[in-house]
Amino acid sequence: MSPRKKTDGDGRQLSPEQAAAAAMVAEAKARGLELTGPDGLLKLFTKNVLETALNEEITEHLGHEKNQAARERESTNVRNGSRSKTVISDAAGEVRIEVPRDREGTFAPQIVKKRQRRLTEVDEIVLSLYAKGMTTGEISAHFAEIYGASVSKETISRITDKVVAEMTEWSTRPLDSVYVAVFIDAIMVKVREGQVANRPIYAAIGVTVDGRKDVLGLWAGTGGEGAKFWMSVLIDMKNRGVRDVFFVVCDGLKGLPDTVEAVWPEAIVQTCIIHLIRNTFRLTSRRDADAIKKDIKPIYTAVNADAALAALDDLEEKWGSRYRAMIRLWRDAWNEFIPFLDYDVEIRTVICSTNAIESLNARYRRAVRARGHFPTEQAAMKCLYLVTRSLDPTGTGRARWTMRWKPVLNAFAITFGDRWPAAETY
Repeated sequence: MSPRKKTDGDGRQLSPEQAAAAAMVAEAKARGLELTGPDGLLKLFTKNVLETALNEEITEHLGHEKNQAARERESTNVRNGSRSKTVISDAAGEVRIEVPRDREGTFAPQIVKKRQRRLTEVDEIVLSLYAKGMTTGEISAHFAEIYGASVSKETISRITDKVVAEMTEWSTRPLDSVYVAVFIDAIMVKVREGQVANRPIYAAIGVTVDGRKDVLGLWAGTGGEGAKFWMSVLIDMKNRGVRDVFFVVCDGLKGLPDTVEAVWPEAIVQTCIIHLIRNTFRLTSRRDADAIKKDIKPIYTAVNADAALAALDDLEEKWGSRYRAMIRLWRDAWNEFIPFLDYDVEIRTVICSTNAIESLNARYRRAVRARGHFPTEQAAMKCLYLVTRSLDPTGTGRARWTMRWKPVLNAFAITFGDRWPAAETY
């Protein structure tokens, strides 16, 4: 039988939930309470819900309602008053509640556990704000301003430190054995250890054989971005199970092709053509930009490598005397530029640039800019990991980007059929 519904002043039927809410609103008005604010209805509602839940829990624990214990019962445990406790809620700020106690001290509440001072959602808000680049001081001020709750910087630091173990587990998790493409790049962050200095954070995204894009890891380096440190990054991925990669797409870092070949001999290194085009215009005058843009397009849209080389020769004949550095840029990057020209349009589209990782880097940079600099390397890594974690509600760092890769998987499976894993292995 469904609960009996009550009616409001206009004769409309109310559900039990609506009737309870209406009763609370009426009580608040009668007592002169605001609906929101430090002492408003929302805080009163939160207090009532928590205390009701706690009383239900102790009733279940003891096996009887208050003052209704059967005389013939075996246990002598009964209610033993209550103790006051202040908890912090993201919706209502600080809420003072009465937690019931039992005589034997065996009652362990679950809705608000012993020694728990923050409701779970508060931790999630802190982590979210930290991932967006807010400092511990700014988060503390935010809670004081919005919720009227006092959350110290030390408390916020302890909340964010909880993800360190999770981050360590994530960064050492096993990876797939085969990736159709791995996109690698590094961003610079400022770390104040002794003095503020730029530190590279290396990132990699892998595309699996079923079209999922995974953030494979984050690695903190020293100095500037270099192929030597990339060697340790690639070896780490190999030690975590990656035995083969079809394409490694990068921004043209010198020495990287040899590094990749040493780890995955069959992998093809592809230089990002967006970076190549961008660097081209850095070496040329703005007044010639439109003409050069038109003249370099036949290179990266050529049907094959021979046609691309002919287009480069034409570019040199026209602009070589004026922009020798531009021609040398293309010549030096040629062996890593042309691989994508050997494949059909579907594969070309997704491996010709590092766009797959640029969107992730944009999120990283946004958080880094908001912070300015970090006190330690761990603080920087913690912030970037939380950005990565925010991409996926499951907390595994897996972004929900799959649709773009579905059409090209068939082309990859045909082109790399001899290296494609058997169905039972993925």
